[in-house]
Amino acid sequence: MITPSFFINKLKQEGIDFFTGVPDSLLKNVCAYITDHCDDDHNIIAANEGGAVALAAGYYLATGKVGCVYMQNSGEGNAVNPLASLTDPEVYHIPILLLIGWRGRPGVHDEPQHVKQGKITTGLLNVMGINYEVLSKEEDKAALQIEKAMSSIHKSGNAYALVVEKDTFDSYALQNVVKNDYNMSREEAIQIVAASIPANAIIVSTTGMISRELFEYRTAMGQNHERDFLTVGSMGHASMIALGIALQHPERKVYCFDGDGASIMHMGNMAIVGSKRPENYVHVVFNNGAHDSVGGQPTVGHVIDMVNIAHAMHYEDVVSVSTPKQLKDVLGNMNSKGLQLIEIRVKKGNRKDLGRPTTTPIQNKEALMAFLKQ
Repeated sequence: MITPSFFINKLKQEGIDFFTGVPDSLLKNVCAYITDHCDDDHNIIAANEGGAVALAAGYYLATGKVGCVYMQNSGEGNAVNPLASLTDPEVYHIPILLLIGWRGRPGVHDEPQHVKQGKITTGLLNVMGINYEVLSKEEDKAALQIEKAMSSIHKSGNAYALVVEKDTFDSYALQNVVKNDYNMSREEAIQIVAASIPANAIIVSTTGMISRELFEYRTAMGQNHERDFLTVGSMGHASMIALGIALQHPERKVYCFDGDGASIMHMGNMAIVGSKRPENYVHVVFNNGAHDSVGGQPTVGHVIDMVNIAHAMHYEDVVSVSTPKQLKDVLGNMNSKGLQLIEIRVKKGNRKDLGRPTTTPIQNKEALMAFLKQ
């Protein structure tokens, strides 16, 4: 495997000293190293991957230097627009180095939401005319690949991608850990909210740990899962899925279980929810200030004011809590109608033995649709 220090130092030798992107589980070790060894002006964790590409473009315009954008391959979808209409040779012709984690690579077992993305990862690069190589797990070969990539970038002025398989980078633990003082776990908060909702209510939960913890809660309580839509992919879009259901079923409460990173990734969705003002919609943001499941790199969740943002987007009833008592009090005194947002500030981390949903996405969809017909 490649040590993160070797990889980043080699990039710096080749003139790369600006990094931006969205952390990924396959890149978490190298992302952690970047976080620890680059200042805040040279490593910016973006809201989404498209924003990171645009940020790297702005960096190039200002300095004439190439930036590196890191992402999971699921982020290619967010990045396609600026890669095709901003940095492309037929538009502004801005060079950029992409570092893409290859979840769901064909032949490697992975979760359903990664399988399709894995199949099209290199195909998307081909369609956009972006040359790439799968990064070697041997340092001497990887060094030559980096040199080749940078030579191609400097000669052509085009983007170039290094695609990263599982277990390419050696372990590295994030040292610059941003801690918070909150004592309630996200899982505890999920259990409190899930236990309080009406029997006919729907929960749309965002990708990652939130859906996994909700699924395990239902299992532990001996409950079925037909009331929950577990959004295993499409990070940042759970709030719009919930809106689509809420508008068509005004007789039911619809809860969106969101994360801080997910809600920030496509925060414009909150503006649309606010503009429609569904009276049966409750947006619950579990905010730990971190991309917790992919290495713990920080979000701006604890920097921004989620309450005032929601108010500005026409959410009618907005509150922020950080203790079980506060949360239970809020849930017990909630208005029966009106667009609501509850920000729940929680500590980082999750159970090490946390499982994954045992139902398939299609089974989840069919059970939810059948429940909605009742």
